[in-house]
Amino acid sequence: MSKHLHHLQVFAAPALFLCSCMVGCATAPPAPPQKVEVPVLVSCIDPAKVPLAPVFKFSALSPAATGGDKVLALGADWLTGRTYEGKLEAVIAGCE
Repeated sequence: MSKHLHHLQVFAAPALFLCSCMVGCATAPPAPPQKVEVPVLVSCIDPAKVPLAPVFKFSALSPAATGGDKVLALGADWLTGRTYEGKLEAVIAGCE
C-alpha cells in the first residue's frame, strides 16, 4: 500500500502545479483586437496600356537563312525593338 502512496505523491505535486498554472491562464483577460496596417504591393501599370510585343523578322527566319538575310533582319528588328522599349519605358514612367 505504501508503494501506491509513494507513486501518488510523486505524480500529485507536478499535477497540482500544472493545474494551478492553467487556472492562472484561464483567468487572464483577453487581449483587445489591434488594427495593423500592412503595406501591400500594388501594380501601378494598367494592363490595357502595355504595348503588344512586336513580331521580330529574325525570329521568322529559317535556320538555313544566309548570313546577309540574318543581318538585314537584325537591322530591321533593331528599330522595332527600340520603338517597343520606348513605349514600355513610357508606361513605366507613369508609375513615378
